[in-house]
Amino acid sequence: MLFAVFMTLAMSFSMAFTMTAIMTGFTSGFFERFLGGFVIGFVVGVPTSLLVIPIVRRIVDKMTVEET
Repeated sequence: MLFAVFMTLAMSFSMAFTMTAIMTGFTSGFFERFLGGFVIGFVVGVPTSLLVIPIVRRIVDKMTVEET
């Protein structure tokens, strides 16, 4: 669970920053728009990560299991 929270924190921060910079540029109010996007991304991202990470782990495990 902690992994999902920290991963979501990093991804939400980087994506919100990048998308805000691309869509609006570094203009007046950038920080407020960035923070708004970051908070929304984090709130949506944490439950999504908690649901998706176990599924992806199972898929990757099945794809990478070595047969003995």
